[in-house]
Amino acid sequence: MGYRHDLWEVAAERHGVVTITEAEDAGVPAVEVRKLAHRGALQAYGKGVYVHRSVPTTELTEPAAAAALAGDGAFLERETVLDLLDLGQFNPHRIRVATRRRVRRTLPEWVDLETRVDVPDEDLTHYEGIPTTTVRRALVDVRDRMPPERWKTLVEQARQREMIDNHDVANLTGQQGAA
Repeated sequence: MGYRHDLWEVAAERHGVVTITEAEDAGVPAVEVRKLAHRGALQAYGKGVYVHRSVPTTELTEPAAAAALAGDGAFLERETVLDLLDLGQFNPHRIRVATRRRVRRTLPEWVDLETRVDVPDEDLTHYEGIPTTTVRRALVDVRDRMPPERWKTLVEQARQREMIDNHDVANLTGQQGAA
């Protein structure tokens, strides 16, 4: 078993994705990760990010990889968060990732990176183990990017699925008396 199995356990919890940092935290040296990639057990996605070939990929593999590729502190945002949670119909061609810091690495074409410093900690969370903004924050961020009626439908859908509460709805829509 050895390192390959250790990395399988890490990847199985992260939609097939494993980073060099996570591997080292699990006791697998970076050189062994690269050897396993060279032998075909891992598929390199980008600098220090791999997908374990023995872990079945899902619709969450690419979003998890996108966040990992952008590095520590990166998170999914806007329509990517809503699409991840099956709110509305977005089907984005690119995965939107944001970070509070500068990223100097080259990312794949399917990752749209935005560096930003204005997202407070209370607007960040994890869905299915993937770092993201909250649904409330994602709704705020997409509000001016879509027709008002479609946005209101998204807010109502999020409320019905208990992803936001009535207080959030009131704050989002400006209806202070909503209950």
